[in-house]
Amino acid sequence: MAPSSSIEEVLAKAERDEAEKLQSIRVEKELELEFDVGNLLALDKNAPDLRDFRAQKKEDFLRSLARDNAQLLINEIWKVPTDRLDGVVVAKLPDPVTRLPREKPVPKPKPPTKWEEFAKLKGIQKRKKTNLVWDDVHKEWRRRWGYKRAKDDTKDWVIEVPETSDPNEDQFAKRIQAKKERVAKNELNRLRNIARAHKLQLPGAGLAPTGQPSRSELAKAEQVAKLSTASVGRFQERLPKEKAPKNTGKRRKFQPNIGDFSTEKQKQLDLLKIMDGKKPRLDVTKAVNKQMREEDMENASRQRKGAGKKGRKGHFTGKGKGKGAGAAAGGKNRKPRKGLGKR
Repeated sequence: MAPSSSIEEVLAKAERDEAEKLQSIRVEKELELEFDVGNLLALDKNAPDLRDFRAQKKEDFLRSLARDNAQLLINEIWKVPTDRLDGVVVAKLPDPVTRLPREKPVPKPKPPTKWEEFAKLKGIQKRKKTNLVWDDVHKEWRRRWGYKRAKDDTKDWVIEVPETSDPNEDQFAKRIQAKKERVAKNELNRLRNIARAHKLQLPGAGLAPTGQPSRSELAKAEQVAKLSTASVGRFQERLPKEKAPKNTGKRRKFQPNIGDFSTEKQKQLDLLKIMDGKKPRLDVTKAVNKQMREEDMENASRQRKGAGKKGRKGHFTGKGKGKGAGAAAGGKNRKPRKGLGKR
């Protein structure tokens, strides 16, 4: 009897352990919980039992309480409509009731692209296309796009030459070039839509997709292409009749922060010497000579205007040997100032 009783006790204990692991989905509460399924929120207003809290361990008591409330929330989620997507059951949650604070503002909807605006204006609705289409040439279903697609014109071994085109023109190369242009145009439109969505200004560098670009546009595109190298165009050679670019600006040069400090020391000493020097920074002799030169030019222009009114066809009247004539003719009777030199 002893061995049989021991076997029964072991089986009963195993059943009890299995029952403890697989707890019931039914949970009894004195007060029903308040649920906000849209936010996956459950509010428990039942007061905790202090006797159970003191008798059990705190972690075990809190774990069992959290398990029961989570079970009630899951039971409430199963009451909402469900759907099956890719073999997975998905619950359609209702709109949330409780307003929760957000760390960041609600994202704004993306602005529509040009095609979306055009489709809305014309009433064009988007239709879902199947991935497979019937290929009349191979008599089988093939992909609409990509590798081994249906109606793939790149696999044609012969192309009919149109009557209006040059018979010596390579139609295969022409078709490949047309495809590259379409791909580039689509990429340009995609980047424009992204810049328009982020309210960014489109770059003006480069050539626009126009039929006949102007000379200035070609020059600008050429300059941008030269500056796109790793050396920023430093080692790019110029064309035979190429002109130097205008309004390129000067780059600021900075001294290295680490290295030989002798150059920096000498610059600081020169600056202190200038600040402590008694000699003014302004060259008085040069300034006076510049003022005198401007006065001579004004006097000469006035005498030319007066002589043009009195004389014949702008010739000077009189012998022209006076002081005024000498000043008008270039100031031969005047001595050069110091620092001015020969004029």
